[in-house]
Amino acid sequence: MYQDPNIQASAELVAAARAHNITLDPPRMTAEEKEQLLRTYHPDYREDQFELLQVGPNKGEKVPKELAALLQGRSRIDPDKLDLDEPAYDVDVLVIGGGGAGTSAAIEAHQAGANVMVVTKLRMGDANTMMAEGGIQAADKPNDSPAQHYLDAYGGGHFAAQKDLLAKLVTEAPEAIRWLSDLGVEFDKAPDGTMITTHGGGTSRKRMHAAKDYSGAEIMRTLRDEALNRQIPVVDFTAAIELILDDQGRCAGAVLMNMETRELKIARAKTVILATGGAGRLHYQGFPTSNHYGATADGLVLGYRAGAKLLYPDTLQYHPTGAAFPAQIFGALVTEKVRSVGAMLINAKGEAFMNPLETRDVSAASIIRECSDRGNGVKTPAGWAVWLDTPMIELKHGAGTIEKRIPAMMRMFGKYGIDIRKEPILIYPTLHYQNGGLKISVDGQTGVENLFVAGEAVGGIHGRNRLMGNSLLDIIVFGRSAGQHAAAKAQSVTVGKLTLSHVARFHQALEEAGVDTGKISPKLLPTYNSLGKDF
Repeated sequence: MYQDPNIQASAELVAAARAHNITLDPPRMTAEEKEQLLRTYHPDYREDQFELLQVGPNKGEKVPKELAALLQGRSRIDPDKLDLDEPAYDVDVLVIGGGGAGTSAAIEAHQAGANVMVVTKLRMGDANTMMAEGGIQAADKPNDSPAQHYLDAYGGGHFAAQKDLLAKLVTEAPEAIRWLSDLGVEFDKAPDGTMITTHGGGTSRKRMHAAKDYSGAEIMRTLRDEALNRQIPVVDFTAAIELILDDQGRCAGAVLMNMETRELKIARAKTVILATGGAGRLHYQGFPTSNHYGATADGLVLGYRAGAKLLYPDTLQYHPTGAAFPAQIFGALVTEKVRSVGAMLINAKGEAFMNPLETRDVSAASIIRECSDRGNGVKTPAGWAVWLDTPMIELKHGAGTIEKRIPAMMRMFGKYGIDIRKEPILIYPTLHYQNGGLKISVDGQTGVENLFVAGEAVGGIHGRNRLMGNSLLDIIVFGRSAGQHAAAKAQSVTVGKLTLSHVARFHQALEEAGVDTGKISPKLLPTYNSLGKDF
């Protein structure tokens, strides 16, 4: 029972209406209704929260204010005072980032015979991959096909995806599942060994493969074990703070900083893979986030300063169901799988106000509308929220379903005295995914030769919105691909003289444009101290 009498009174309305709501199948919105809803309520359409870039490859394009300050910030180093002639590390393939994409890339580069090294500012596995819960999409059932998967994802991304990237994503998805399964990922299976699949928001077929609601953790566990078994070198608690080019303008390594001692070291490489993840810890527009501690857009900053172009940097994904209560888990992800197995979104009056399987952007905007203009939100200590009626799940599928299918959710709320089998939970959109990122070709390479990108730091795969389960898929498909192509490219590369002249040119461009954001970038870690000082 909720202690706040107003919250408890609303929860009782939800319980009283449950028998009626469970029989409903709210209609899906038309394309016109969705467009109007998004333009009115989705944070991506708040023009006052964006600004135009004044320098760099995307000059004149809009990005969130928080990101603009970092993209147009000054480097952590003085490029004229760093000796690049005696690198501490010299490898074929340098992977920056130790999440799912970076680890997949390292495994494949190693498999191809490359001398590969991973550098990560926290530890291998401290990444959004580890926190992903709901599952991974792949069209590998008889009633499905990659073509159908493509149509779902293309429409869900507002027909803006880079078509060759999306085609690669969906056609290589079944093989990605096989690869993970062969490595040891324990996907949910029926007694006969068939993989269990479910729907996700925006899917027309059941193609979501999961490991209960620990899917990302299970995948990351397996990838990390494989990398360790291969004895791939990992330099942890060390951040890449600048990319290095050679005298021919090709990416040729990175400046590394020990996160504890601040010592700088030079890594020379024939090819570099950026797999630094997302940006949720920038807390765009003051939103809470589901992201891990290190998600501060490092890769976008490093790639941009080196000359790589961004694609759709103005689009973010606000997951519709972030925990809104209690305060200890504010913003934590409540996986979409909770809705895919039967829970519905209900307002303060006990009314079902939207179809539970609309796409994420539409769902988030619907919740924001319900809490603002319609006045149907539940007041919490942190703001407003709506209900996710979890007791519906076991009414539909029987006792024990929640513990079997979404045990992490049951435990997360159970720690605070909320039994999601008996009580609904309060949710509100949380900053979740970076739809935009660095523009790549189908082989994973940016416009800067020998600089590859994989994972959430890539823009264009999903268009302007991502469907559930396609992020765990893209880190595998494009992580593996980046590792394979970077290793192959490294075989023919002779690295020229190392230089940081691009950093000096960027600083000069800032001065000529009169831009001074007061920021040093990349940010590396979020700021939560009372002094407000960045790391």
